[in-house]
Amino acid sequence: MKLNYHHLFYFWTVAKTGHLTRAAESLHISQSALSGQIRKLEDSLGYALFIREGRRLKLSEAGRVAFGYAEDIFRQGEELTELFSSGIQANRESLRIGAVATLSRNFQEGFLKPLLGRDDIELIIQSGTLDDLIRRLSAHRLDLVLSNQPVHGDEKNPWRSRRIARQGVSVIGPPGVTGVQTFPELLVERSLIVPGPENNIRHAFDQLCDYHNISPRIVAEVDDMAMMRLLARDTRHFAVLPPVVVRDELERGSLVDYGALPGVFEEFYAVSIRRQFEPPLLTRLLSQPSEALLTRSANWSF
Repeated sequence: MKLNYHHLFYFWTVAKTGHLTRAAESLHISQSALSGQIRKLEDSLGYALFIREGRRLKLSEAGRVAFGYAEDIFRQGEELTELFSSGIQANRESLRIGAVATLSRNFQEGFLKPLLGRDDIELIIQSGTLDDLIRRLSAHRLDLVLSNQPVHGDEKNPWRSRRIARQGVSVIGPPGVTGVQTFPELLVERSLIVPGPENNIRHAFDQLCDYHNISPRIVAEVDDMAMMRLLARDTRHFAVLPPVVVRDELERGSLVDYGALPGVFEEFYAVSIRRQFEPPLLTRLLSQPSEALLTRSANWSF
């Protein structure tokens, strides 16, 4: 089978607009002619590429795959034009990753390690709220979202959440501290920096304190893990957070892990759209052992 790139271009244009009439107007052909060209492409591929929802067209699973290839094909066409006009070649495979803004930077870095340092890959990393990132994922502007909570999909929203790592949450503090250093007395004796009230870790921590009838002395509530890392490093306060957040400080000995809190964990999820054909780059990232994502050092050799 030889792919008809005129048909593919028509499909790509409709997929971007989500509307057959507007796409036909931009292509200066009739709506019936455009519809016929897309049917020929679907017949040649053996899959329906669109699902009609009212007046709009929504990509099927096969359509999402085809759209991803079409994006690469026509982007490379633009790069070919640029190469001959300027002499600069920029032909690289791209992968678009979204990460919840509060997620540990160390974890994100460890997850992406297999792709870092490769000149043939354009890695696009975006951060935001989970709701915003899921909207971008649904609009095919992201290939994957990293989150610390799962997202539940349904027939209308074919999201898929895969737990890729799980780590206990510890009490982290400065070295050389004397006195009580065991649970649960440790939580009573020290001033604590804790995650904000909307964080899943905070919910589990509060439940643990209620169960043991503990009233911790909280000096700061912080939503952002990067900020918690700075406060734990630069103050004499203790912090409730996953060790991966302060991995480098623990390795250097500037901070100490005084023990995991029983039953308190942070889980890391990769959220994607269910698809029959998964891009090889995603397959490689998602096949990594969870232990490696949490223990990799930032000092890498390629």
